Amino acid sequence: MSEQRETTSNVESKSARLCRKLKFWKKKGKKDDTGAREEAAKRRQKEVEMDEHKITLEELAERLNTNYETGLSEAQAIQVREKEGLNALTPPQATPEWVKFLHHTFSGFGILLTIGGVLCFIIWLIDTSTNDNLWLAITLFLVVLISGSLSYYQDRASSKVMESFKNMCPSVTTVIRDGLKKQINAEELVRGDIVEVKGGDRVPADVRILSSTMFKVDNSSLTGESEPLNRNADCTHENPLETKNLAFYSTYAVEGTAKCVVIKTGDHTIIGGIANLTMGMKVGDTPIAKEINYFIRVITSVAIFYGAVMFIICFAYGYSFLNSILFFIGIVIANVPEGMLIEVTVLFALTAKRMASKNCLVRKLQAVETLGSTSVICTDKTGTLTQNRMTVAHLWYDGELHDADMSQDHFTYRGPADLSYTAKPDDDFAALAQVAALCNRAEFKPDQKEVPVLRRECIGDASETALLKYVQIAVSNVDDYRRRNPKIVEIPFNSTNKYQVSVHLLERKDRGAFLVVMKGAPERILDRCQFYMQQGHTRMIDQNFKDLFDYAYLQMGSMGERVLGFCDLILPEDEYPPGFEFSTDPVNFPLEGFRFLGLMSMIDPPRPGVPDAVTMVTGDHPITAQAIAKSVGIFTAETAEEVAERLHIPLEEVDPELVHSCIIHGTELKDMSVEDVSEILQRYKEIVFARTSPQQKLLIVQAYQSLGNYVAVTGDGVNDSPALKQADIGIAMGIAGSDVSKQVADMILMDDNFASIVTGVEEGRLIFDNLKKAITYVMITNIPEIFPFILIVVFNIPLALSTVAILCICLGTDIWPAIALAYEKAESDIMHRKPRDPKNSRLINDRLLSYVYGQMGIIETVGSYFTYFVVFGECGFWPRILFGIRDDWDNAAINAVEDSYGQEWTYVQRKFLEQTVQSAYFVSNVIIQWANVIVCKTRRNSLVQQGMGNWWLNSGLVFETVLAFFLLTCPGLDDALKLRSLKFWWWWPALPFAIFTFCFDESRKYFIRRYPGSWVEHEWNF
Repeated sequence: MSEQRETTSNVESKSARLCRKLKFWKKKGKKDDTGAREEAAKRRQKEVEMDEHKITLEELAERLNTNYETGLSEAQAIQVREKEGLNALTPPQATPEWVKFLHHTFSGFGILLTIGGVLCFIIWLIDTSTNDNLWLAITLFLVVLISGSLSYYQDRASSKVMESFKNMCPSVTTVIRDGLKKQINAEELVRGDIVEVKGGDRVPADVRILSSTMFKVDNSSLTGESEPLNRNADCTHENPLETKNLAFYSTYAVEGTAKCVVIKTGDHTIIGGIANLTMGMKVGDTPIAKEINYFIRVITSVAIFYGAVMFIICFAYGYSFLNSILFFIGIVIANVPEGMLIEVTVLFALTAKRMASKNCLVRKLQAVETLGSTSVICTDKTGTLTQNRMTVAHLWYDGELHDADMSQDHFTYRGPADLSYTAKPDDDFAALAQVAALCNRAEFKPDQKEVPVLRRECIGDASETALLKYVQIAVSNVDDYRRRNPKIVEIPFNSTNKYQVSVHLLERKDRGAFLVVMKGAPERILDRCQFYMQQGHTRMIDQNFKDLFDYAYLQMGSMGERVLGFCDLILPEDEYPPGFEFSTDPVNFPLEGFRFLGLMSMIDPPRPGVPDAVTMVTGDHPITAQAIAKSVGIFTAETAEEVAERLHIPLEEVDPELVHSCIIHGTELKDMSVEDVSEILQRYKEIVFARTSPQQKLLIVQAYQSLGNYVAVTGDGVNDSPALKQADIGIAMGIAGSDVSKQVADMILMDDNFASIVTGVEEGRLIFDNLKKAITYVMITNIPEIFPFILIVVFNIPLALSTVAILCICLGTDIWPAIALAYEKAESDIMHRKPRDPKNSRLINDRLLSYVYGQMGIIETVGSYFTYFVVFGECGFWPRILFGIRDDWDNAAINAVEDSYGQEWTYVQRKFLEQTVQSAYFVSNVIIQWANVIVCKTRRNSLVQQGMGNWWLNSGLVFETVLAFFLLTCPGLDDALKLRSLKFWWWWPALPFAIFTFCFDESRKYFIRRYPGSWVEHEWNF
């Protein structure tokens, strides 16, 4: 019953003043910004600007060339349709899927690896004596194809937004044409058509009401109003979204009937404007996508630079063009982490699976990390901060205010088991609950006795449903009590009377046969009362009681609650005996002289677990918005109005420095640019925006983003969709959310629980940490993979690691441990950090490169080369003889190369030994990577603190060892991969370097923890 939301004049005047706070900002004056003014002017054009609700019906009929009785003719309708098009939303032009696939396949590392593959294939065509280059080319092409397919698959799930908008549109409607009523396809409607809408229908276009009978519409998805709204023929507001004589395309008609004239169709409707605004927006990359792209640019630049340098050096040392190209390819392959995209995709997917177990459905995998970087959350009040269900909050009776806490199916005060005040005439609460039960059209749907009361579905509007559930919890058996005290006659609530009254035949007739019960706007109810009930006694209303009533009413109204008054009257049996025929036209029973029983207030209650620091963007009234903001902790400081009231000074004289909380009405935003709003956002710490349009919500998000914030937006309605799409991460409600909001959003809270966002923030920060750990782990092997190609040229020694072995590391042994880091639990400080600074806290930075290339990579390279020289030495080639030997070593015509002991080696023997040494170098990488993956488990914590509880990672250590053993010993793979089996002790020369790696990193982390904020942390903590 939205009409019953009235408050006293004091509360109304306060709400009117709430929107004047921006005068503090305006007092300082603004610079003349022509560009900003032009931007604001363009945005105003997108706002709802129409006058069809304000002009007279005669003027409207003339403008639309229609007749309200006979409607348009078929010829007129066809003519208008040919000019303006169908009453449907126009889909945007879509990018072909094959173009999207190519974009994902040949971007980032893909283009670099593709070029490498093409070069390998060309070299194979020139020299077909060996198939090594062919297999390398095929492998590179497969890596590109698989990575591109995974990337395309991630993006493929995104946008079916227009289909969601179309699903909101009705299929058929009732129209009057040529004086005849007929059913037609809603798409065939045109401006000027006369339509009939009844409860249960969707409104088929933007319409103006010509006449109505108890007609209500649900605008919650469009405007944020959580209750059905009365609609009639009267223009009640300048704003078309708030006037009562308009109903909008795709909204639900809840009850009643209405005859309407179509004023807007298709793309020109309010919902059409929102659809076009949403679909026309170009959304940038997510923060993590930007970080990954930055990482790719850095690594690609490094790979090309080192590859080019190697190509030049090779040429300078006299190598052929083809050999120089092969070295270039080797350097590129060594620098590029080929398995990274696979690892990142799996990392996101695993996190999304974890989130799903916590009722968070992640539609866009990369958005998970965004939530961890979020610095501002803009949230709609209805259905997001609040539960989107009206609930009784307070009761005032017996001269006292009582709390009605229904959060856990209980409340502070319970009434007696019997509602009948005739059985307990001294019970004030029973009398009040009796009226709330009887003067109530809401009822429970059948077959729900086993369902908890608060979860039961009801038939009726939100306010009456709240009263029904409250009384059911308080005293139970409302349905049974209604059957025993049946309704005889009723006058429904209407906007003129502002009350609802019904007459009931009493089961117990010791004080009369009939009871009249009434509820409605409190001041109207009090006007009809002569008595009031207190402590079981009926007393005459006096000025003292009226003062108490005014104070209680103001107190409840100022909390943003919707207040109803209740009263009753026993009809004297001598005038109204059993069997009396009651009538409502004319009314033949008294509507005055009632006994006032009390007040009940309702509110859409805040959800549990809402964090403190969010910005609220809502379509609700400023008073409601302010009350919710205080109840969830958004407003902790005084607003300008409250400071003025406390100091007893005019609003304009309040010192702006004293004001840190602000509530801003949408009308104040209408003429503002992004720069204007940005200045306001920097001035106030706690802000609520009330009565905002979709365009204004979008403006607020853009203003926050212009200040360098990562913005999350929560919402459940169609009106939230532009802001949801513009946000760095859009979060929709799974239960209360519209299909459009779910399609636009990056993440859906399946249980509508705001506390899930806190879980999302932690998961987002964790995924960034774990992704950084995984990248660190896989990049450490770059140095031991690059150095063999450098040293082979500089020192002319045999190659220590082949390109095929490099791929075995990147796409084989490193894959599982890198993915297993996704399962690593959060470090202890993860939720105590500030949101990630996109400028300073990068996925890859100079400190990480120093750690990877200058510290851990060098240790692994030294350890691997130690094994290289040990195996060569044991086979007869001491280090001093290896330097400068490569020319003879690779010459197939020379079959008598002597080792340090004078033994001669043929070309085939040398190549077998070289492959054996390369296998030992490969195994050394695996052994030292054991230590590296363990130290990468944490960035600050000691392994003692973190523990080894990640069994996926523990399994990964076993996996990479078993895989390495398999690659070296599996029959048939030796010739394909050029890897050979090793003696047992050749596996372990690098083990001391693995131990040193662990000890070195534990020492580094110790000093970081021991000296927080020092240069040690600044230089060593990546």
